Amino acid sequence: MDRLNGRVIIVTGASRGIGEAIAERVVAEGGKVVLASRKIDGLKPVAERLGESAHPIACHTGSEEAIAALVEGTIERFGQVDGLVNNAATNPYFGPMMNVEWAAWDKTFEVNLKGYFACARAVSRHLIQRKSPGSIVNVSSVLGKMAAPMQGAYGMTKAAVISMTQTLAAELGPSGIRFNAIAPGLIETKFAKALTENEAIKKQVIDRTTLGRVGQPSDIAGVAAFLLSDDAAYMSGQTLCVDGGWTAT
Repeated sequence: MDRLNGRVIIVTGASRGIGEAIAERVVAEGGKVVLASRKIDGLKPVAERLGESAHPIACHTGSEEAIAALVEGTIERFGQVDGLVNNAATNPYFGPMMNVEWAAWDKTFEVNLKGYFACARAVSRHLIQRKSPGSIVNVSSVLGKMAAPMQGAYGMTKAAVISMTQTLAAELGPSGIRFNAIAPGLIETKFAKALTENEAIKKQVIDRTTLGRVGQPSDIAGVAAFLLSDDAAYMSGQTLCVDGGWTAT
């Protein structure tokens, strides 16, 4: 398939898991991808595997200066930016909300919310300057649409991502920029290993999930490719739950 032929997509958190799978799918669909993550060492093996269509750039999405350098580096390498997948995230605290420390709270909001907005704004400004349409996909979570016991601060940031997606879709729609979000359920990644390697939690999720399994990064990658492509040209401001039916029950 070549739905993304000629398009240049930035994917944050691309060194592993969902981000890596999305980057791989972008290249498979004919696009170019810039892989972003805090540490270049984690990106290099992914870039080497994906070939000349992939380029790694180290970027801390909590820094506006680093994000500006990311966009500039993408333009320098591939000439333009056509889309963005905000996927970099953190979840440093697992426990009752009443006990969360401010350092963990601030880190969660910096990466999961401020970083998403800063990246979206930087790419949107580039698209507006080029007078070009574009697609921005924000990876949220089903925990942004429901109670998130033991992961309260994380769930709050993901709920805010959904709100941000809707507002930016409304404000920037006239510029031809589409904003949509994906809300994954439990996906088998290193990021989620505290949940997937806990047999009691894993069983609880699977018992509630109508498809009876934990998701894989590739399950999210296909949906991201759809949202980045013209197949979703009339879709904006939406959040797609990709959770095996978890939120249906």
